[in-house]
Amino acid sequence: MVNKSQLAQSKSIHRRTGKTFYFATRVLPERVRQSTYVLYAFFRIADEVVDDEENQLTPAEQRDRLEAIRAAVLGEEPTDDPVLSAFRELKAENGISDEEVNVFVDAMLTDVEKTRYADYGELEAYMRGSAAAVGEMMTTVMSPTPEDDERARPHARALGEAFQLTNFVRDVREDIRDRGRIYLPQTTLERHGVTDEQIERAEFDEHAEAAVREELRRAEGLYREGVAGIKFLPRDCQFAVLLAAVLYADHHRAIRHADYDVFSSTPQLSTRRKLSLVVRTRAYWALSKDPESVFARVSAIPMAEERRSGREAGEPRPVQ
Repeated sequence: MVNKSQLAQSKSIHRRTGKTFYFATRVLPERVRQSTYVLYAFFRIADEVVDDEENQLTPAEQRDRLEAIRAAVLGEEPTDDPVLSAFRELKAENGISDEEVNVFVDAMLTDVEKTRYADYGELEAYMRGSAAAVGEMMTTVMSPTPEDDERARPHARALGEAFQLTNFVRDVREDIRDRGRIYLPQTTLERHGVTDEQIERAEFDEHAEAAVREELRRAEGLYREGVAGIKFLPRDCQFAVLLAAVLYADHHRAIRHADYDVFSSTPQLSTRRKLSLVVRTRAYWALSKDPESVFARVSAIPMAEERRSGREAGEPRPVQ
């Protein structure tokens, strides 16, 4: 069983590195909230190996460290790391599959040397491990009924991918500056006449704006697919997952507010804005326990009906 020291360490990592998701985690029921701290801390420990912002590790050392993390959490090697120990115990208690751990670590290994993605199919394959696996593990910890579990998982994978695609669009500047990576698909960039060198120079123009808009629209489709499955989760978890979707999606509003320029700055949500979204989401949730309906009212994601009626996918809905 996860002890208090392990939990405190995990919670500290989550609070420090996952500020948007941390807001939503705090409204999860205790049975899931503490497990989520451990999950997120595990994800961050692996992610920080490949991000290595101080460039202290060689690629070979990064691979070795990731393989050591894999062996530790799968129970193949001993570990004295409190987060890895906690995750290993959590994995055993909840029945998290070895497959999901492996595809996640494999995705982190991809980041050691891969810096470009030829097309969305390639990026989607990467996100199967880096994002969809996160949705899978979260669903396991929430423990829906067997019938709902089967229905929930495809939507959970889509929502995880939506969150990550939002991050990829928002963090274009940081990813190229700090890590030399471009996650926007090369086919999208080429379609709009945007070069890697242009991104490296942070030269934003109407062509770059078109590429950013395209990937935001792709992410918005994933949000709609993901939110449609929240109703299959246990009732005491639905609001927290909905809130996480609302908060992540609001980065699209911030990107639009910056005129889509994610090359020269990284749009962020203020604490005040997050608190406002929490209040609004909770207010609408009190009136309707339908996740899709609440998401449509509060989030920055336009719904399919609005696009058909002429609203551009990138335009915000009126604030209510």
